[in-house]
Amino acid sequence: MSLSKQAGPRSIALIGPYSSGKTTLLESILHICGEVGRKGNVNAGTTLGDSSKEARDRKMSVEVNSAHFSYLGDDFSVLDCPGSVEFLQESENVLIGVDAAVLVCEPEEGRSITLLPLLKFLEIHDIPTFIFVNKIDKAKGLVADLFESLESVSNRDLVLRQVPIVSNDVVTGYVDLASERAYVYKEGLPSKIIEMPPEIAESEGTSRFAMLETLADFDDHLMEELLDDIEPEKEEIYSLLTEDLKNGLVVPVFLGSAENEYGVRRLLKSLRHEVPSSIVTAQRVGLEATEDTPVAQVLKTYMSSQGGKLSLVRIWSGKFNDGETFSAGRIAGMYRLQGAKLEKITSASVGDVVAFARMEELHTGDMVLNDSQIKGQRAEKLPPVYKFALFSDNRDDDVKLSAALGKIVEEDPSLVTEHRQETQELLLKGQGEIHLRVALERLRNKYGLNVHSQKPKIAYKEAIRKGAKQHARFRKQSGGHGQFGDVQIDIQPLPRGSGFEFKEKVVGGSVPKQYISAVEHGVQDYLVEGPLGFPVMDVSVTLFDGQHHAVDSSENSFRSAARIAMAEGMPKCSPVLLEPISKVEIVMPSEHTSKVNGIVTSRRGQILGFDTREGWVGWDVLTAMMPESEVHDLIVDLRSATLGVGTFRSEFDHLQELTGHLAEKVIQNAAMRH
Repeated sequence: MSLSKQAGPRSIALIGPYSSGKTTLLESILHICGEVGRKGNVNAGTTLGDSSKEARDRKMSVEVNSAHFSYLGDDFSVLDCPGSVEFLQESENVLIGVDAAVLVCEPEEGRSITLLPLLKFLEIHDIPTFIFVNKIDKAKGLVADLFESLESVSNRDLVLRQVPIVSNDVVTGYVDLASERAYVYKEGLPSKIIEMPPEIAESEGTSRFAMLETLADFDDHLMEELLDDIEPEKEEIYSLLTEDLKNGLVVPVFLGSAENEYGVRRLLKSLRHEVPSSIVTAQRVGLEATEDTPVAQVLKTYMSSQGGKLSLVRIWSGKFNDGETFSAGRIAGMYRLQGAKLEKITSASVGDVVAFARMEELHTGDMVLNDSQIKGQRAEKLPPVYKFALFSDNRDDDVKLSAALGKIVEEDPSLVTEHRQETQELLLKGQGEIHLRVALERLRNKYGLNVHSQKPKIAYKEAIRKGAKQHARFRKQSGGHGQFGDVQIDIQPLPRGSGFEFKEKVVGGSVPKQYISAVEHGVQDYLVEGPLGFPVMDVSVTLFDGQHHAVDSSENSFRSAARIAMAEGMPKCSPVLLEPISKVEIVMPSEHTSKVNGIVTSRRGQILGFDTREGWVGWDVLTAMMPESEVHDLIVDLRSATLGVGTFRSEFDHLQELTGHLAEKVIQNAAMRH
């Protein structure tokens, strides 16, 4: 029997939760295909990918690693994505440009929910998906239970392609349900075909029929064969598996152990025959692949301290040559990436994943073309959920820091920088503490900047509850002309959100008109820091009387008199602290909603309501008002309570009075900083 296969170079992404074994799977694939002579080890720091110091130190992927291999004459690019949820943006950015994804998971049914955000993204974008259940030799439970658990988090139908052969409670091989052949694992070698063990025949028959029933849901001819008890041809089964995968109808599930190379060759064979061509993928993302029109899309940007900018692109159409000029600039070097190794090439065509050098105007998600009207799909930017305030020991580094931050944000678009005027801080925002600490390590390792971080300040404000009239005089005599200013003001509260209002009701010229604006400026000078130590808002000040001296009065003297009047009058107005309140929208699986309720209330949150998350079966959306001071590390508790999949977005909503012990503590801390 001959199986049809797709033509041309194709691209796959390896994705999955942290510690699922994606990088180890990549090492096994590269070893099997002869790209590396010896498999690397994540703990030893010897893998082809994860070559950066940040990845080596943490023994985890912190960015996408690109590699390529050939298997039985078919060429593939492979993009190994980080597993930590804090680097999810990296995965989503590159998934847009691949022909298929291999979702790697561990055989623990209780952790299947951790796959849901990835599965949902793949479903939304119709990306063909394989599931590879890794570490099957260490499985504790039944594969049937695991499969049922996986089905509960996927809206697409799963198709179990193998059933395990178990000996003494250890998985030692498998039966391929499409070919009905039994194999025993051989470490580091191809699995050996064996006779079907009699004890597995019944479960194999049941599982195979379940696979065929799923395929028959999408094919009337197969349904008729099953109803008539006609055994379908194997060629028909393989053809349906390929077609249904391409159309996003089914997700095949394979078993194996990347570390021992169990089941990896079987996975490779399926990738070879079933992964759609780049031409099909281009159509899926709304582009048309042709030989004449060069079109490529940036999936990932790399910045090196010496070599400059590299844009990893997927070529959707046409041919690109090194040195050619496009709307985004000139290709100043073209490379194929094998981990950290750059292989110089002169051209690339449809389906290839290559790196263009020093195209400074290109950003992740952008298209490389001459017609600027073409738009491709791109991943939605994830909202930041954690932030640091940054500062450096050396103020002379500020300019270098700004430039370096621009480069790391180029590499990782899920990082956001902000100069917050209210607190005079430089903020770095991202997807979690590890995400931000990796960014700081890059600043140090790549750009020689020793940058420190601290919890950002909260932009507290203050207001007043009642009014007061105040008289103040500024007089100074130091030889020659003196200084004299005398004002009487009326301080009154305004409704929340009104801001600042200044009025004058001076009669008889007691305060000459040329000095009235100086009084207003003096009032505003004081409002920068009120009696509690914070900016004052929602206050009205009326100048209603005063005195002046024909010789000694000046703008500065009236400005000083106004500041004194405010300093003496404001404490009499019952000042009150205002804290910023954020509107928070939390999403999480319904089974964890009660725990999240407790988290919100323990953080002084006011729950506004619940809803179902649109398009996500079994997920809730909780909306609440929460003090900004409580939002800072909210993501830590959320992820802990939801196996890492809960998240939120927030935005400033209003200011609210804060009294009692918490207010006293905030005021005390502010006084200590002064």
